[in-house]
Amino acid sequence: MDRETRMFAESHFRGLRGCLPGRVFPTPDHVDFIEKPDSFSYADFFKGYLLPNVPCVFSSAFTEGWGSRRHWVTPSGKPDFDYLLQNYGDVVVPVANCGVQEYNSNPKEYMPLRDYISYWKEFIQQDYSSSRGCLYLKDWHLCRSPFHADIFRSFSWSVNICGRKKWFFFPPGQEETLRDCHGSLPYDVTAFTLLDSRQHCSPPLEVTQEAGEMVFVPSGWHHQVHNLEDTISINHNWVNGCNLANMWHFLQQELRAVQREVSEWKDTMPDWHHHCQVIMKSCSGINFEEFYHFLKVIAERRLLLLATETGPGEGEGNEGTGLGPQQAAFDISRIAEVLASVVAHPDFEKLDTSVFSPQPEDLLQQLEELVAATASL
Repeated sequence: MDRETRMFAESHFRGLRGCLPGRVFPTPDHVDFIEKPDSFSYADFFKGYLLPNVPCVFSSAFTEGWGSRRHWVTPSGKPDFDYLLQNYGDVVVPVANCGVQEYNSNPKEYMPLRDYISYWKEFIQQDYSSSRGCLYLKDWHLCRSPFHADIFRSFSWSVNICGRKKWFFFPPGQEETLRDCHGSLPYDVTAFTLLDSRQHCSPPLEVTQEAGEMVFVPSGWHHQVHNLEDTISINHNWVNGCNLANMWHFLQQELRAVQREVSEWKDTMPDWHHHCQVIMKSCSGINFEEFYHFLKVIAERRLLLLATETGPGEGEGNEGTGLGPQQAAFDISRIAEVLASVVAHPDFEKLDTSVFSPQPEDLLQQLEELVAATASL
C-alpha cells in the first residue's frame, strides 16, 4: 500500500460514520473481470473492490505460474488422480455427503485421500451417481456448496485449479428476505420452493468461473456454488482493516442470538453471561475474549513492523507485494477503532480481564497514540 491509497482508505472510513462497509454502496449489476496482471495494481484492487466490498473475477493469467495448475491437472484439463495419489494418498481428509442435509450443512466423515479418489473415479464411471451419495472433499468443493457467507465475515478468494463453477452472489442484507419462519437461511437458493421468497429481493449476481480463474468473495456476501464439472479449487480467507468492523459486528450478532436462546435462565443461572460466551464459542468458534486476543496479536505484529521498517525516507511510494508501513498504519487505525468499541461493550466489561496482557485499555491507548504519531507517515 502506498501513502495515497492509505489516505484514500482513511477518508473512506471517516465518511462511513460508523456504517458497515458494504452496506452504503449501490449493489453492482455485474461482476468485473480483471484480465491483465500487469495493468492492475494492489491499489486498484484495494480502492475498487476491498473498500466498496464488491466481488470481482481475476483471469487465469494471474495464476498461470502456480505449481498446482501444472501438477494437479492432466493435459486435457482433468484432475490428475495419479499425481494426487502419489503425493497425498495417505492424507486423511474430511468428506461431506451432499445428499444428506443436517440443518444447513452436511454430515462429514474422514477417510484417506486414496479412498476418496477411488470413490471419485467410480462416481465418474457411473455417470456421476453412486449408492454412497454425492461426496465431496472439504475445502476442495467437489460438488454443490450450501448457501452461506464466509466465516467471521472474512474476505476470501477461490481459484479453480481445474474445472468450472457457477456462483450465485447476494449482497449483505439481502439474505434476510430468504429466511424462513424460524429465521433460518435456505440450504439451496436455487430451489423451486424459494421462488416466492426471491421475488422480494434483487436477483443474485451470477458468475461462471473457468479453470485458472480467481473469484474474490467480499465480506458478508452470501453465496452458493455449483460445480459444473470435476473441479479442484484452492480457497483462502482473510481479515484486514477493511472488514475488521464487519467481523466485530458479526460477533455481536452471534452473542445476541445466544442470549436470546437462553434468556429465560438469565435470572436463575449463575454466571449467565459467562455461559453465553462459552456457548457462543462452541457455535461460532470464537468469543469476545478470543476476539480481543486476535486483535492483540495482529496489533502487536503491526506495531513490530512499524518499529522495524519506519525510518527516514520510509513509507513513501509503492511498497511492492509485502506488508509495508502504510498498510500497517492503516490496519492499526482500524484495530484502534474496533478495539475502542470492544472495550466499551457491556458484555466485554463483564469478562475477567485481570490476566490479560496488556490490559485492553492500555493496548487501546498505545494504538491511539500511534495513530496520531503516524498521521504524517
